[in-house]
Amino acid sequence: MGEMWTEEATEPQKAAGSTLWEAPSKQASSSMPPQDGLLSPGSRPAIRRLSSATASFTDLHLGPSVVVPPKHMDRPSDAHETAAALEMAKHRLADASTEGEVTPPMVPKTTTTDSYAFAFDIDGVLIRGGRPIPEAIEAMKVLNGQNEYGVKVPYIFLTNGGGKTEQERCLQLSRQLELEISPGQFICGHTPMKEMAERYTTVLVVGGEGEKCRQVAEGYGFKDVVTPGDIIKSDKTTTPFRKLTEEEWNNSRERNLAELNIEATFVFADSRHWGDDQQIIIDILTSVNGRLYTRSENYDEGPPIFFSHNDFIWSAEHEHTRLGMGALRISTEAMFQAVTGKPLVSTAFGKPQLGTFEFATRLLQQWRKDTHGMNKPPETVYFVGDTPESDIRGTNEYNESSACKNEWYSILVRTGVFREGTKPRFTPRATVDTVLDAVKHGMKREMTRAAKAKALADNAKDGEAIVEEQHTNGIVVNGAKDGEAIVEEQHTNGIVANGAKDGEAIVKKQHTNGIVVNGE
Repeated sequence: MGEMWTEEATEPQKAAGSTLWEAPSKQASSSMPPQDGLLSPGSRPAIRRLSSATASFTDLHLGPSVVVPPKHMDRPSDAHETAAALEMAKHRLADASTEGEVTPPMVPKTTTTDSYAFAFDIDGVLIRGGRPIPEAIEAMKVLNGQNEYGVKVPYIFLTNGGGKTEQERCLQLSRQLELEISPGQFICGHTPMKEMAERYTTVLVVGGEGEKCRQVAEGYGFKDVVTPGDIIKSDKTTTPFRKLTEEEWNNSRERNLAELNIEATFVFADSRHWGDDQQIIIDILTSVNGRLYTRSENYDEGPPIFFSHNDFIWSAEHEHTRLGMGALRISTEAMFQAVTGKPLVSTAFGKPQLGTFEFATRLLQQWRKDTHGMNKPPETVYFVGDTPESDIRGTNEYNESSACKNEWYSILVRTGVFREGTKPRFTPRATVDTVLDAVKHGMKREMTRAAKAKALADNAKDGEAIVEEQHTNGIVVNGAKDGEAIVEEQHTNGIVANGAKDGEAIVKKQHTNGIVVNGE
């Protein structure tokens, strides 16, 4: 027997099968369609809570799920509310174009702030060399309520790391940080490629370990996914110096290359075999409509190529940064020009491309609508990254773009690509040592802003005039506190005085038989 959790429950309820979480019951449905592509919080399916020790990738593809460290399986942790709400928001965002009926908003109880949120890069910020950066675990605790302010703050993960599904990334990070996390909190560099599945049928997918990128592409809906291994298995002369391993041979699918038409090439993750992969990519780019064994006369008939991100370097276990997909892209473009004499036009997704930030904004807007009944994104999103060329550049450019609906605030950490003593090409709003410092900086900034706003509101409230009218002798006195104007109006002799303090301007005008004094 598993356990089912509801938002109001204080004790687990028994349920057959997996451990589940359910939102509160909602009101009857309405036929009113969404006006903005975002769904109102209607009836939600239960969210399954899967142990990070035993969950499989198949489990994570069976519906809304949260990955939970074994020690938190008996009762949801402080991180559960954010993880579960963002998982549902992402599912509802994906269903926005197909749902016909929505229900009126019914906001659940929450202790999570909705005025701001955090977004994190992963490598070099939370994880380095497969291990958590020490301050990352503490930073997550602070966001989940263990802070001096007594608030929880929502957060998502934006990573250019590819070759894995959002579900696999979720499972991996949950194990590394020992944190309750959902796939709905992840936006990968190749996530936008999912929208290409309806446009292209037969595609070449490059990069990653083994068959993982093929699995990601097929999970996105691509119907016919070809890998470099398929092409090498079908014609071993394609790469004269590379032979497939037994495992690669068994996983690769033999094709009739003479009849195969590649409609597009997608580099989902960093290549493990640059030379061989680039040879196949160049063959396809210089072909006629993606047909291998053909050559275009003018080199302008090949299919398009897409890269999941454009990071030139990235932070790994090594003392120095390592070359990334951006380097592969530049190298491929240089090779194409050397072969054809023409520049290669390619497309990159991920950071710093604005589409990634737009999708993140829509996700947080859906989350806020579901959890707080407000149909707009949080006022501020703090993005924490380690790479000026992608993380900081993307955040700053999106913040300054016309597409941005709120404020995106860039914070650079010193635990990854960026090193102290160097000047970043793109200037962050703040530079700190670790992700914990970044979280504390953002929260302190928000609390300071909130305190100032409260002070202004209190002053305005105190400044509301206390009106006392005395009609005897024609005198009206509007009494105010804290330096507000005191107005005395005496119609006898035609005198009006508006008093002001603290060096405010006094203008005197004398009329016939009367004086008017205006203080500002």
